[in-house]
Order: sequence, then C-alpha cells, then structure tokens
Amino acid sequence: MSKQQFKGISTLTLHTASHENDNFSHTTPIYATSTFTFDSTDEGMERFKSTDKTRIYTRWGNPTFTAAEVTIAALEAHGLKNEKGEPLQLKALLHASGQAAMTTLFFSNLSAGDTLISHYSLYGGSQELMQKVLAEAGVNVVLINIKDLDLLETTLKNNPTTKLIHLETPANPTLQCVDIEAICKIAHTHNVKVSVDNTVATPYLQQPFALGADFVFHSATKFLNGHGSALNGVLLGKDLELMNTKVWKWHVLLGGNSNAFDSYLLIQGMKTLEIRMERHCSNAAKVAAFLENHPAIAHVNYTGFASHPDHAIASKQMKQHAPLLSFELKGGLDAGKKFIDALQVCTRAVSLGTVDTLVSHPASMTHYGIPRDERIKYGITDGLIRMSVGIENMEDLEWDLTQALAKI
Repeated sequence: MSKQQFKGISTLTLHTASHENDNFSHTTPIYATSTFTFDSTDEGMERFKSTDKTRIYTRWGNPTFTAAEVTIAALEAHGLKNEKGEPLQLKALLHASGQAAMTTLFFSNLSAGDTLISHYSLYGGSQELMQKVLAEAGVNVVLINIKDLDLLETTLKNNPTTKLIHLETPANPTLQCVDIEAICKIAHTHNVKVSVDNTVATPYLQQPFALGADFVFHSATKFLNGHGSALNGVLLGKDLELMNTKVWKWHVLLGGNSNAFDSYLLIQGMKTLEIRMERHCSNAAKVAAFLENHPAIAHVNYTGFASHPDHAIASKQMKQHAPLLSFELKGGLDAGKKFIDALQVCTRAVSLGTVDTLVSHPASMTHYGIPRDERIKYGITDGLIRMSVGIENMEDLEWDLTQALAKI
C-alpha cells in the first residue's frame, strides 16, 4: 500500500518514513555523516545529475532528512488531489529551524525591489526577519489588516511589485485567523503567490494547500515534534520543479540544513501526532471553558468560542480548534508575573506544541524588549498569558490554574 492510499493520519505517520530505509531497520536510521561515497565516477556523475541530492553531502540532503520530509509532505497532501484529479505531490525541504525555513522561503521568492505583504500579530521572529533582514535587503514589506479583503485588493493594486503574501493562521499569540482561501483567490488574480505558516494548526487540523496556498511553512520544533526535543523547520511547495531547483539552491547555499539526530527525533515525534492533537484539542477546549468563567480573567482568546472574532474563519478551515490560547488577567503586569510564578504543574517556557502545558507571559518575557505602545497595538497587553495546552490529565491542569489564579 503506497503512502497516498493510507486512509488514516496515524497509519501515515507510522509507516511513511519506514520506506526510506535500505537496510531493513525497524526505525529510521540516523545517518550521522557529513558526506557520502561513490563506487565510481559514473555513479557520482549520476547522483549530481539527479534531482535527488540526498546521497552526496549532508548540507544538500541526507536519507534521515528525506524520511522526515516525505512524512510531512504526505501529511500536508493527505487526501488532496491536483488539477488532474491525481494525488497531490508536494516537495518538502527540512531545515535546522523554522527561521531557517522561512529565510529560504523569502529569499527564494523575493529580490530587491519586490514587495512582500503580510499582516499584524505575527510571530515575533517572523516580523523581525521581514522588517530588519528583508528590508535591509531591499524588499518592501507592507503589513496590513489582511482580514480586510478590500484593503488587500487596494494594497495589491498600489504595489504592483508584490511577489508574495505571507499568512500566519492561527497567529501566535493572539490567535488571529485569516481566510486562506479568500486571500489566495485575490492573490492569484494578481499573479502573486501565497505562503502559510501552519505551525499552530498542523496539517492534522488545517491543510492550506487545499485552500489554494503555494507554500506551507512549519516550525517543526513545535507540534510536529511534540516533545521539545529538537529544532527543525520545513518548507513545502506544490511547484515541484521550482522546489527542486531555485528553492533547493537557496536552501543549500544559505546553509540552513537540519541534522540527522534532530530529524530522527522529529520522525519519532510525528508518529503520535494524531493521538496527541486529539488530546491537546480536547484539553484546550476544557481549559478555555474553565478560564472563561474565572473572576480574575477579563477575557479568553480561543477560536473555539463563538465570541472570538475569527471563530467562523477558524471553523471553516480547521477540523478542530487549535490547542493554543491566551487570556487577559484583570490585574495587568503584576498579576501576570504572580500567576506565572505560582504555577506548579504547567511549565514556564516560551515555546509551544509540547506534550506538557507551556505557559508564558509575553509582556515580561518574549516581548519585554518591545516598547509597550507597540506591543499593545499588536494585542500583547500587560496581563496577557499565552498557554500551549498539553496532554496532562485535566484534573491536574484545573487544580494548578485554580491555585495560581488565587495568588494574584
């Protein structure tokens, strides 16, 4: 049975990578080598001519990378068809981190004089990469309220040099969601490509290629790995020729390749993606409901609530609501710090997507160095708490939140 025929996500994640193995190992081997040997000059020449560069030099590719790449590509393409009605084929390129994958995305699609359109409430690293690195490289970066489709249309008309629109949905940490399908339709009428950061939703909850996206990006460090054990990023595209030529070339020249051990950990983590996401999502819904009724909390940002401004969009393009949420404490900055310090079960950390619940206070942590007026404009208020809900027993999470909230 080929990977395109797998009916279930768990079957896919358990068995896709196992086919990338020539030596009958039950688990994917860790190819801890910097280079690969040739039996003859003819063999070397054939490998260099091929689009498969996995057995030349590890900066160019590695069989362990390939095993992770084909699994992620199969996840994003699961159940999807191309214009001919055939199973959708995607190319994935594994990177050392999400930032490395995003750098390849931007530099392989944008040159000096081009315009990139994106929106507010992005992950801080993405926004800095755009406004510092890309801007210094001569790329015009335009951030707008991209949910306003009329504004998007006007912005595209006023910026005919636009080559790429980059979306992050749900966004981290405000949980803003944007309409991927509607934006793709507008972009493509202007011959503009669209990339989607699918880190928070994962392909289990959302498949941007089904909605018209040209590229999909993940910080695979997060839910795809699921255990906080390794750094990885991945860039996927449906234009196979472009991905195998220009995009691949930028990837190897920038040097953002992964390593075999982190790739192996990613493969192992993805094997439990489906069962993890089911528990993550179930717990998140219960945690959000608990927090919504607590007197110390002003409001909860959770797309599963009908009151969330983007509930309809999230419900349309995701199978379930993502297990990332944030909430505003009435006591502001001081309350946020006291709450974080009082936690005993939840983990104080700034990442997301691990099996344990991670909680952070952006105003005193990730966004501490950003001027208050600027971060508040993007929804990062003094009392905002971000929570990546894990798979612990709900009773323990509720107890911890109750006792921590009682101390603010």
